Amino acid sequence: MIWVLIGLSTVELVVVHLLLAHWWPRLAIFVALVTVAGIGWLMMFVRSFRRLPVLLDADRMLMRIGRLRSVSVPTESILGLRSSCDAATLKQRHVLNLALIAYPNVVVDLAAPVPVGRRKISTIAHRLDDPTGFAQALNRLGGGHDRIRRSAGPA
Repeated sequence: MIWVLIGLSTVELVVVHLLLAHWWPRLAIFVALVTVAGIGWLMMFVRSFRRLPVLLDADRMLMRIGRLRSVSVPTESILGLRSSCDAATLKQRHVLNLALIAYPNVVVDLAAPVPVGRRKISTIAHRLDDPTGFAQALNRLGGGHDRIRRSAGPA
């Protein structure tokens, strides 16, 4: 989806540049430079997804969206995992939605709130490429007891 945004931005750059160049050439150059910088930032951001993935090991879970945002949680603080939640829950202050422009397919409930910036979160929602693999890895770390809840309701 973000690659589509980059493509649309490129088309917009060309159209706006041609229109502005006709009436205000200096302004066209400035707007083109700002747009190219924005497109470059978006491309670097998308490429950071592969370099900076979500990590899960014995000590911590590191949920991140490339270079934009990350949150580290001790694995013993993970209460459970759900495959979805409703839209009203996603808007609550205690929920950190890392899914960007897609609907989350993994919702991690925490045993105790974790400070993130100026708020405390007790739920992390994210859109992962392999939610089943993430759930299996979390279950392996959980000592054999199944932490996955398939319900769509709040924890």
